[in-house]
Amino acid sequence: MTAIRLLLVDDDPLVRAGLSFMMGGAADIEIVGEAADGSEVEELVDRVHPDVVLMDIRMPSVDGLTATERLRARGDAPQIIVLTTFHADEQVLRALRAGAAGFVLKDTPPAEILDAVRRVAAGDPVLSPAVTRQLMEHAAGSATDTRRARARARVAALGDREREVAVAVGQGLANAEIATGLFMSVATVKTHVSRILAKLDLNNRVQIALLAYDAGLLEEDGESGH
Repeated sequence: MTAIRLLLVDDDPLVRAGLSFMMGGAADIEIVGEAADGSEVEELVDRVHPDVVLMDIRMPSVDGLTATERLRARGDAPQIIVLTTFHADEQVLRALRAGAAGFVLKDTPPAEILDAVRRVAAGDPVLSPAVTRQLMEHAAGSATDTRRARARARVAALGDREREVAVAVGQGLANAEIATGLFMSVATVKTHVSRILAKLDLNNRVQIALLAYDAGLLEEDGESGH
């Protein structure tokens, strides 16, 4: 089994040491590098080729948000999990919109952080439905008419089935749950998700969920369900 290559990025040496100790003890994870600021990340990624980056948001020179945007703009970007002390602030949302695969709180139990790294490395979403809903509620508070109009224009490219899958992803459902709810195979769900990502030029399911929310698809689904 090939170990997951993990890069740690945090300006606090104690946090880095704690994460390194905690993650390095796992047989399937290899710490390939550490950075104290977002300004070091791109060069380090080129040198050590991580599968996953655990990225602090608040750093003195280049913050994790900017570093995430720069990394995800590249063709060969690793997966990124944002580290934060806040549940759902605007910076977390911006990092997710930029393509981060999820976020974990710094006081999250070690086993859950390990699980998040493994899931992201496997291409699975990290955000639980409860956290997804919380983020969406925060997004609703920060949404603008312009953002909604832009989001609606983008989702107009989706077919009916793709749109239904996008709504289900926005509700935080896993592929198996979507398959059951929409009477299709898990393989078909995966195909639809892949097409949605390609059509809308998105990186992951979190971005699908945010776009569906921005476009008002989840509100419409809720209305039609009553």
